[in-house]
Amino acid sequence: MLQELERRLSEPGEADRAFMRCLQGDIVILGAGGKMGPSLAKLAKRAADESGVRTLITAVSRFSSEAARRDLEAAGVAVVSCDLLNPAEVNKLPECENVLYLAGRKFGSSGRPDLTWAMNAIAPALAAYRYRHSRMVVFSTGNVYGFTDIQSGGSRETDAVSPVGEYAQSCLARERIFEYHSNEYGAKCLIFRLNYAVDLRYGVLVDVARKVYSGEPVDLTVPAFNAIWQRDANSYALRALNLCSSPPRVLNVTGAEAIRVREAAEAFAKQFGRPCRFQGQEGSSALLSDSSLCHSLLGPPSVSLATLEERVADWVMTGGENLGKPTHFEVVDGSY
Repeated sequence: MLQELERRLSEPGEADRAFMRCLQGDIVILGAGGKMGPSLAKLAKRAADESGVRTLITAVSRFSSEAARRDLEAAGVAVVSCDLLNPAEVNKLPECENVLYLAGRKFGSSGRPDLTWAMNAIAPALAAYRYRHSRMVVFSTGNVYGFTDIQSGGSRETDAVSPVGEYAQSCLARERIFEYHSNEYGAKCLIFRLNYAVDLRYGVLVDVARKVYSGEPVDLTVPAFNAIWQRDANSYALRALNLCSSPPRVLNVTGAEAIRVREAAEAFAKQFGRPCRFQGQEGSSALLSDSSLCHSLLGPPSVSLATLEERVADWVMTGGENLGKPTHFEVVDGSY
């Protein structure tokens, strides 16, 4: 089951193969040992192989998990161990024309704010300078926006940012650091504001489904959220290398609709054949992003909300692995 999930998450589409056929240069993925990095590296490698091009895909991380390293190497991905907070190690990273920056810290941010700021501000400064002559897609988050009325359609790329809490503030710092290097050195960047990816082992839909399945109450304080199948998010990230510019372009990345928490919980309850319970006063605003620009530039997501809900429900009912990293989407004060 897990092997099939990994295959799906790294399966390239024709748009990915077409992109790789036209790409100039190799790709380095910084922070490739996290939740999305391994499947993104394998997707890029598979797209290159299926397109018949010799593009080197290099995954960079501390790789505390030896199994993760071996898995990437078995897929034909080059692996480099590096502490992205160590200037000497960062300076030794290979030259590369195309960079995908995934490094960051969220979970436990309220317990170690110093580490959160270091990972989300110091590490970006080192990487941005090292690759100031490259194209860089920089992963960020919709958390840099403020809450919006759920009828609004979500924040747009042109809206003012209003980060709440140290996690979101440090993510805005990461964006500003890459923006600085773009303006100072002409680095072509794209700020990839993602919320929230789902790969069946984690994600907001997974959080809601597991609560319903276990009989726990679902919190309605934040009444809606966005979600996108992780493979689609990875495909967008790869192809967004073609959209990098100086000054940096900003791109909201998520699914096509705002998902009501209540409706999602009730849909899971129906699939599980069991009741669902709720708690909290149902709010009228949420952290939502308008992803219409992304879909107009890179095409709509390949997996619909209905299909994603079915996959999540089946995964939960059959005892699929859970990473134990809840999204905390219901948090309103920014403390993660």
